[in-house]
Amino acid sequence: MYDILKIALVQSNLVWENPEQNRINFRNTIEAITDPVDLIILPEMFTSGFTMNADPVAENMTGKTIIWLQQLAQLKQAAITGSLIIKEDHKYYNRLLFVHPDGTIDHYNKRHTFTLAGEHKVYESGAQHKIITYKGWKLKPLVCYDLRFPVWSRNTEEYDVLFYVANWPKIRIAAWDTLLKARAIENMSYCVGVNRVGLDGNGYEYSGHSAAYDALGERLDTIPEAKEAIDIITLDKEHLSTYRTKLGFLKDRDTFTLK
Repeated sequence: MYDILKIALVQSNLVWENPEQNRINFRNTIEAITDPVDLIILPEMFTSGFTMNADPVAENMTGKTIIWLQQLAQLKQAAITGSLIIKEDHKYYNRLLFVHPDGTIDHYNKRHTFTLAGEHKVYESGAQHKIITYKGWKLKPLVCYDLRFPVWSRNTEEYDVLFYVANWPKIRIAAWDTLLKARAIENMSYCVGVNRVGLDGNGYEYSGHSAAYDALGERLDTIPEAKEAIDIITLDKEHLSTYRTKLGFLKDRDTFTLK
């Protein structure tokens, strides 16, 4: 059991539909992290950008990026997470991978595909919640558009950290900022979001705004806007236990089931 969890937020530009170059860039970035960390978070579709041209950049669960992630996780003795395009049973998924230092993998398929961009026409929607147990912490992974749907993130599993990986464009960044903070407050959990920067192949601009909040909605990070950057934050179990006991808001939550 660890009472402290150190997380590196990696806010980065992405090379459009070029997994090899993105792997090179992220390897250089990750190897440059000198402080010991427990978890490294990369953006959504970190090997390609948010593309609907899935087939040329899709991989399977034994592909180059999987092996690359396992090697890096072992090298850094830290878990690494982010989403990429996975092809499985002739279907495409926007799949978040959580690679443990020992090489084992947890995964979560994005539930809410972004219909405005036609994501639902290319990628299968996930149907399962996922709780990842890591170093005594319970982590709930979600992807980008999932942020707009609070029922899907509702803390019915007593998780400690809710985190999102994203390609959330600058034009709607106010929603990202507001909802990340709201998810932390309403779920009495840490909430972390890692977004990309730069321009994608469709001309959309991304301004980052990666962030981390504690259970009271207080900002923990100092990551700059619209720049590639790494910020290391420290999460403390005592913060959660203190305020969940003192305030008791989760005990008053509504019960419901999802179909």
